[in-house]
Amino acid sequence: MDSMRIGYALCGSFCTFSKAIEQMRGLAEAGYAILPIMSQNAASTDTRFGKADDFIWEIEDICGRKVLKTIVDTEPIGPKKMLDLLIVAPCTGNTLAKIANGITDTSVTMAVKSHLRIGRPVLLAPATNDALAASAQNIGRLLNCKNIYFVPMRQDDPENKPSSVVADFSLIPAAALCALEGRQMQPVLLGNR
Repeated sequence: MDSMRIGYALCGSFCTFSKAIEQMRGLAEAGYAILPIMSQNAASTDTRFGKADDFIWEIEDICGRKVLKTIVDTEPIGPKKMLDLLIVAPCTGNTLAKIANGITDTSVTMAVKSHLRIGRPVLLAPATNDALAASAQNIGRLLNCKNIYFVPMRQDDPENKPSSVVADFSLIPAAALCALEGRQMQPVLLGNR
């Protein structure tokens, strides 16, 4: 297991950072080598959920490596076969749309494109307020793509945000093992808590 190399990319769903970083820490403690990646927005935006520099410091401390933050940083991931698995957690609706439509204009979308280029698995953990609205078509498209897998997800607040879906971040380790075996963890859609 200690030879397994996992890329862990964070996009700008800032309210889920603590859950995402908790899972990153668990994977590192389990012996996986973690390559941290952040979108430019995630790496530079201070929000009510925390300061960007604090998140970067914590992530680099967990991984023992610098965060990759630019397209230039992440382009070599595929050609150099740097990873066995790439996890995008959280994966915003914006990033889902870009991946589904082949748009490569951020460090995270470049990491995904570069990794998929060599036929290796990508695991997406959506966190988006429009998953059951505008982003639904992109999720559907990606569910049919080779080497793309999803962390099981559920509506996070059906009463107040009926289109919002968030992956169950606690399932990232199990979903990662499934993706490495070329299987989609089931069920993809979880019932509400």
